[in-house]
Amino acid sequence: MYSAVEEAAGLLDIPCSRDKMWPALTAFQDVITSPIVFNMVTSGGRIGDLSFDFMMSPSAGDPYALALSHGLADETDHPVRALFSDLQARFPVQAFGVDYRINGGFSKSYAFFPLGDLQGLAELAGVPSMPRGLSEHVSTFAHYGLDGKVSAIAIDYARRTWNVYFNGLSAEYVERKAVLSMIRDFGLPEPSEQLLDFIETSSALYPTFGWDSSKIERISFSTRTTDPAALPARIEPKLEKFARSVPYAYEGERVLVYAGALSHSEEYYKLAVYHQFSEAHDRVRSAS
Repeated sequence: MYSAVEEAAGLLDIPCSRDKMWPALTAFQDVITSPIVFNMVTSGGRIGDLSFDFMMSPSAGDPYALALSHGLADETDHPVRALFSDLQARFPVQAFGVDYRINGGFSKSYAFFPLGDLQGLAELAGVPSMPRGLSEHVSTFAHYGLDGKVSAIAIDYARRTWNVYFNGLSAEYVERKAVLSMIRDFGLPEPSEQLLDFIETSSALYPTFGWDSSKIERISFSTRTTDPAALPARIEPKLEKFARSVPYAYEGERVLVYAGALSHSEEYYKLAVYHQFSEAHDRVRSAS
């Protein structure tokens, strides 16, 4: 795994330190399951870091607690700490996930629901530790066909942000008129023509919230493909280079997830490349 991480980082001219990565790989070595994904973001016209996402069974325990026990994260008494256990107690969580930055360290934990049993908004909004951002947007999300389509919740403990992932978007809700209406309702600026063109090809979206505010900080739209030259690659050439060259360990073409993100100040693109892939356990989405 480390050799693959080092090779992927080299493609982006990102330093990769064995001293930083080895403790993380050692801590999770017995619980990492497929898929494993390399994830890059082009925010601000630059690539600041590379992360790898991986799955782990809920029976292995809370990934943040495991990171704490190995000195990979700092404990907190913030309410963010309670959400994972509340979700696991109330919903059919099929898998946990981790987003680990090769220089920035432990980044996010994910709770994934079965793709055959996506969750509803009202039920999730009723979780005691769920931030109010979800409950205050339930009617808006439902208006755009997103109720009953929640596939995951992700938490960034250090930044105190969280994401709700919606999967299986209907075509009528990603066509231009509907998307522009949705984005206005979310209080975000109008995206560029390029981003709108990409959104029309997307099948999933995930807004990012702060913990103590109902304001949507940014929204990302994503689509899975095997085409390295998909639209974002024509906008950001670094994405296509990475998509064509990053190491992977399965038969056939590389499986890719392209995403476009819109915030109050910028728009940018992301790329996740599956390093190990198993259709039966495919739940990982590109990180925000």
